[in-house]
Amino acid sequence: MAQADDLVQNALLKLYVAWPRLVRGDRLDGYTRRVIVNSHIDELRRPWRRESEPLEGHEPVTEMPDVDHRALIRALKALPAGQRRVVVLRHYWGLSVAETAGDLGISEGSVKSQCAIGLHKLEEALASHYRSEDRA
Repeated sequence: MAQADDLVQNALLKLYVAWPRLVRGDRLDGYTRRVIVNSHIDELRRPWRRESEPLEGHEPVTEMPDVDHRALIRALKALPAGQRRVVVLRHYWGLSVAETAGDLGISEGSVKSQCAIGLHKLEEALASHYRSEDRA
C-alpha cells in the first residue's frame, strides 16, 4: 500500500511540474499512466531492492480469525505445488505480485493466474467444509 501511495505522489508531483505544457494538449492521461509505470519500474530497479533477502521484513500472519487451520492446510496441500507456492507467498507472507514473481522466477501474469485459480480451488474446498460445519 505504501508503494502505491508513493507512486501516486510521484505522479502528482511530475504532473504539477509538467502541467503548463500538458494542459495545452490532450496527452494528460497517457502522460500520467507513463509516469506511474516508469516510477514503478524505477522503484523495482533500485539497488537496495536487489540487496535484500526475498522474505526479509515480511512476517507471516499468525492469527486468522474463524479459520479451521486443519481444513485450510488440507485444502492447501490439495493444490498443485505452483499454485500453493503463489498463494502462500501472496496471502500468507503478504508479498506483492512482483516480489512473488521474482522469488519464484516466473512472470507476473503467471503469479496472477495461478493465484486466482488457487484461491478459487481453496474457496471451493473450504466452502463445502464450512457449509457442513454450519449444519452441525
